[in-house]
Amino acid sequence: MSTHTVLVPAELGDRTEVIQAALDSGPRPCRVVLLPGRHLCGGLKLPSRTELHLSQGAELEFLSTYDAFAENTVGVIAEDSDRAMIVATDADEIAITGEGSILAGGDHYSEGDDADMGTRLPFAERPRVIVFEDCRDVRLEDFGVGRSPMWTLHLVNCEAVALRGIRVDNDRRMPNTDGIVIDGCRDVVIADCDIATADDGIVLKTSHRMEGTTASCQRITVRDCRIESLSCALKIGTETFGDVCDITFENCQIVRSNRALGIFSRDGGAIRRVRFSSIAVDCRETAAGYWGSGEALTINRLDRRPGDLPAGDISDVVVEDVSGCMQGALNLYSDPPGHITNVVLRRIALVQAAGPLGTALEVDLRPGPADLQGEVADTGRKNAWRKDADGRLIGLEPYPGGMPGLFARGVSELVVEDVEIVRPDPLPKGWNVDSAMLVDCLERLCAGAGTGSRGASRAGGGSDCLLPTTGLIDFQRGEEQ
Repeated sequence: MSTHTVLVPAELGDRTEVIQAALDSGPRPCRVVLLPGRHLCGGLKLPSRTELHLSQGAELEFLSTYDAFAENTVGVIAEDSDRAMIVATDADEIAITGEGSILAGGDHYSEGDDADMGTRLPFAERPRVIVFEDCRDVRLEDFGVGRSPMWTLHLVNCEAVALRGIRVDNDRRMPNTDGIVIDGCRDVVIADCDIATADDGIVLKTSHRMEGTTASCQRITVRDCRIESLSCALKIGTETFGDVCDITFENCQIVRSNRALGIFSRDGGAIRRVRFSSIAVDCRETAAGYWGSGEALTINRLDRRPGDLPAGDISDVVVEDVSGCMQGALNLYSDPPGHITNVVLRRIALVQAAGPLGTALEVDLRPGPADLQGEVADTGRKNAWRKDADGRLIGLEPYPGGMPGLFARGVSELVVEDVEIVRPDPLPKGWNVDSAMLVDCLERLCAGAGTGSRGASRAGGGSDCLLPTTGLIDFQRGEEQ
């Protein structure tokens, strides 16, 4: 069947009705082409068997008020955001393509800066850019998005999804501007994307929808992407109400970022069979308002709702062929112990250097129970940071004896092969003389022979945690970076 094509020229004024009429018009499949120039509009809905094509030079600029998207409400509430600029619900064979750009107007949704935390002060109500829910056969290809006020691309309970060649360039100080959010989706490929944002770059999660349902995330592949993130570049969590399994991140480049690779279990769903492979990392300290600080790898499991909903277990994780630099540490943390199992760290080569801020010298366990609380004057911002009665940020804990290269607490079956971390000599203030710190590790496995413990220390009641003297793990001292 031939495709019905509608050409939409760029003209002055609000073009919402014109563009929506084109999307709704004619037989299917339908291709709506925005011609070069500026197209100003409010909320748009994408019906089944429809492609919205942004021609090279076309700019789809959205109105700058939250009320402009009142008809585009969605089923997953993020902070206080319940709507998006472009939505699709229960649609088949939908696409947004082309080399044009979406101008999301994020600058209109903040009220200044929080100098202490290093972020903007966002409005509570901010629209996401794209939210597709319960859709099948989805393509997002080649277009760019700039200055998102909130999550940029959010796909919920979708199947057979391809994202290729997407460009995201967000304000590096605007909180919760995640680049690509895959939320309870199956059979997804993300490739050749370039994401730069203040929050997570590409994140997989399983949110709790308003009607009470939660879908699992399964069979997701992310490859050949370039990420710049002041939160976590490639991430699973923190929303984990459903299971996440069979996930691959490979052949990616992470530049000028905070955390590089992360898995965060908080809400009851299990996370298993995850592989990070062939990834270059550049991890730098960030201000205290950002979760984490300069960590090449963070895997943690903590209860966000103690006594109500235990966090799910994390198991069968492989991190291999990772190289680059970090100003933080490799962190693996299970509370209580024993809920992170079978983790393999293989062929990892990192240079650990001191950062300019000193924020990497503590273990960052946010978000926790305190982050669910509402706004309370100067004591915090919901889902971001919270201060205790003494003015300290809740969720930050000192490393025992200072920051090591590798910190593991409560991890079972940790396998380490060919891991090299080059540290400065002399060590900076606040650094642990032991390159590896193992606390309450219930079991410690090393592939191959070796019984030494050079550069490592162990605490807690687990069995012997042995780091071989040669071959499998090699912590070195180098020049001050």
